[in-house]
Amino acid sequence: MRRGLRHSVVVGSHEHTRAELADALRAAVAGDVDFSTTARALTSMDASNYRRVPLGVVAPRDADDVAAALDVCRTHGVPVVPRGGGTSIAGQATGTGVVLDLTRHLRAVVSLDPEARTAVVQPGLVLDRLREAARPHGLTFGPDPSTHSRCTLGGMIGNNACGSHSVAWGTTADNVRGLDVVTYGGERLRLGRDGQGAPAGLRELVGRNLALLRTGYPAGLPRRISGYALDALLPERGTDVARFFCGSEGTLGVVTEAEVRLVPLPAEPALVVLGYPDESAAADAAAGLLAHRPLTVEGMAADLVRGGGEGLPRGGAWLFVEVDGAGAAAALARSADALDALVVTDPAGQRALWRIREDAAGTATRMPDGGEAWPGWEDCAVPPARLGAYLREFRSLLKEFGIRGTPYGHFGDGCVHVRIDFDLYTDEGVRHFRRFSEAAAELVVAHGGSLSGEHGDGKARAELLSRMYGEELVGLFGAVKDLWDPAGGLNPGMLVRPEPLDTGLRFRGLPVVGLGREVARCVGVAKCRTEGPSSGPSVMCPSYRATGEEQHSTRGRARLLHEMALGEVITDGPRSEEVREALDLCLSCKGCRSDCPAGVDMAAYKSRFLEAHYAGRPWARPRSHWTMGGLPRLLDHFGPALNAAMRLPFAARLAGVTPERPMPRVAGRSFTSWFGERASDRPPALTLWPDTFTDHLSPQVGRAAVRVLEAAGLGVTLPPGRVCCGLTYVSAGRLDAARKVMRRTLDVMVGAGPGDAARTPTPGAVPLAAPAPEGVALASLGPVVVLEPSCAAALRSDLPELLPDDPRAALLASSVRTFAEALGELAPDWAPPRAARPVTGQTHCHQHAVLGDAADRALRRRAGLEGELAGGCCGLAGNFGFEPGHERVSAACAEDQLLPALRAAPPHAVVLADGFSCRTQIAHMSPGHRARHLAEVLAEALEDPAEG
Repeated sequence: MRRGLRHSVVVGSHEHTRAELADALRAAVAGDVDFSTTARALTSMDASNYRRVPLGVVAPRDADDVAAALDVCRTHGVPVVPRGGGTSIAGQATGTGVVLDLTRHLRAVVSLDPEARTAVVQPGLVLDRLREAARPHGLTFGPDPSTHSRCTLGGMIGNNACGSHSVAWGTTADNVRGLDVVTYGGERLRLGRDGQGAPAGLRELVGRNLALLRTGYPAGLPRRISGYALDALLPERGTDVARFFCGSEGTLGVVTEAEVRLVPLPAEPALVVLGYPDESAAADAAAGLLAHRPLTVEGMAADLVRGGGEGLPRGGAWLFVEVDGAGAAAALARSADALDALVVTDPAGQRALWRIREDAAGTATRMPDGGEAWPGWEDCAVPPARLGAYLREFRSLLKEFGIRGTPYGHFGDGCVHVRIDFDLYTDEGVRHFRRFSEAAAELVVAHGGSLSGEHGDGKARAELLSRMYGEELVGLFGAVKDLWDPAGGLNPGMLVRPEPLDTGLRFRGLPVVGLGREVARCVGVAKCRTEGPSSGPSVMCPSYRATGEEQHSTRGRARLLHEMALGEVITDGPRSEEVREALDLCLSCKGCRSDCPAGVDMAAYKSRFLEAHYAGRPWARPRSHWTMGGLPRLLDHFGPALNAAMRLPFAARLAGVTPERPMPRVAGRSFTSWFGERASDRPPALTLWPDTFTDHLSPQVGRAAVRVLEAAGLGVTLPPGRVCCGLTYVSAGRLDAARKVMRRTLDVMVGAGPGDAARTPTPGAVPLAAPAPEGVALASLGPVVVLEPSCAAALRSDLPELLPDDPRAALLASSVRTFAEALGELAPDWAPPRAARPVTGQTHCHQHAVLGDAADRALRRRAGLEGELAGGCCGLAGNFGFEPGHERVSAACAEDQLLPALRAAPPHAVVLADGFSCRTQIAHMSPGHRARHLAEVLAEALEDPAEG
């Protein structure tokens, strides 16, 4: 008879019982108890294919809270699952009972002893915070999975995480010295060597099964993570209970503190990237490199590299090999039998290359043709010498099953990650998934491998453990579980007596098309939860970085939208207040569009949700959706009169904007008015787009751009009628209005499209390209230069996405150029004036996400403007910072990267910000700095060469 809890689902199906449980927990626990719809939806999934809806979430403050929460749950017969960063790939960080969120309070480095090279940490501590604390002492924590910026030490212990440096420093289990844990039965144990902390009966169980434990585990596997590590309890291995506990996936106890080993940082790390024809050839070579005592040997193929492998050596697959010292790197590059080699000693260059490898966990989720790929057969491991042979047979197996996947991972350890384009939406597809998983398990075992080489078994592989270990050893796993957790209350269904691998899939029940299918692409790798300096140049996710709340991360919002589409936890569809509240603090910065490895585009999802949320009830919209959302129309109709209107009492409240910010002043004379009164005999080489912000709020930017473009020999014209990209309407979720605005703009720029003959053209408009008959390719528009990055991004991305069936939209989108792109493309030989000053400021988040800034960097260098601009988001982001209730988050976003960069800049630095929002935020929050568009700086240098 199966042991353990059998009534957790019954408890969860009775609302009054759930309320009683929540009340009991609130009475017993000092930390946070949250049984809300939002909390349940946010923790129903991890980074796997699986979904289990919890009753509620508890965030304990300390070990006493953990014990108290377990006591209440035990009394009520409710299971518990401990959860860290939620990046587990096999489903083990989900549960149907109570989720213990250890990331909110238990996240400290308790102590660090540089001489002993140890640290004591709490389970919710993010790995990068420990590494930052150890770095000043020349130390680090060896295991470093690609999720190092958001995974927690407790999660790493639960899954026995490894990372790219395991060839040198081993797995988490190799680096744990002692653990404090609380069992479901309420015992507090200190685990260590020589049997320390072993529950009653464990030594005797091991003693009765010595032969099985000595022969039942495969040999020659540096990455054997599957099952319980019972062989660590053998007397010749020191009866190391702490090491055994690592990888137990929260099924035996809850870690409340850990003593871990630290290792010396390499003195001169150097990265050698070796090119090979394909990943099998790279795998064949990997084991031979171990004689060089590398710190890492990572492998990946070309179809996982965004941008086609720019900056990488010649080849179709690569090994990333880190060694200590330039000499060692040069020797390895010479001796390796590779197509090509690249040695990188520059830290910035190494970081850029490592980001390519680390992002593979997300980029692998999209096939080259745009198809979806999923975990499920994610991280098996074989002896390194057999990896090439295994990969060739694995490729054949994929072909046999008619599915695709691209292997990558820790080739020096024989560990392979792969995302596969399983059909997990249909019954037949799920049956196919099961048959493949069974066949792949047999293949791994035939090569002497482990079903899991890094992320644990969870639901994805635990059912298959008997194929690897045999029934007798798997039965022993169950006996050990019952010694530690006789009630079966900790993470039931994981690892021991597992739930079937084809049940509880998160895709079942999603609509065939629509937002639910799109948000399902969020695989939960949680790059959006990155905090602190480890975030690098990314923008995503500014609201999470400001609040630290999961619901304000890209992943959290995707989970809520996913649950909305399923309709089980969130039952009121697009009328959901939980989803609206989570999306309210989304700045629509578009950072996730580029920074999320899975390509989640929350700004687009937010717009579509808002459209559906307010459908049929326009009166429910915030006033700012009509005022700020319709800003182009207001400025066109009222112009400078708005300045006086906004000075009236209660004007801010009536407009739906915060009174805590001064509204930007409308210019007395628009840019288009100025341009219309000037004469020029230059034939136009480009069309300059008079965006709303440039035209009415900062016409000096437009005038400066004309000055510079003409100095470069380029004639400038404007569109022959009123144009607008529709950005403000999109941001407010007024998508029907956005489409109307965009179509009118296309009428001006291109002429009436197919089927549009009856539409009244804009008065006075002269199309820039003749309208094309249906089925005939449209003529080229020529360059359309857009000075405001947010408008350029809207034209490049939102326009064709909202009007996918109008060929004019794609034509205009492809014609858009930024100011710097236009100069680089149309006047490549022009020498800009030398400003010769350092720069600071902000790269607009939409430019980062959609447009890129390579041309801007090149132009700045040519003008002698040296230095880097801040990443992140300024926090104003269109209408966000002007809406009531957003002031604190807006300020926190600015304080994240922008304001520190301004404070750190030398006094004579040029403050650059091409975005109107960025310049406005700087003026409001750092009035001592005057931010300017790059065009303004170059125009000033043209007028006064001594400006530099």
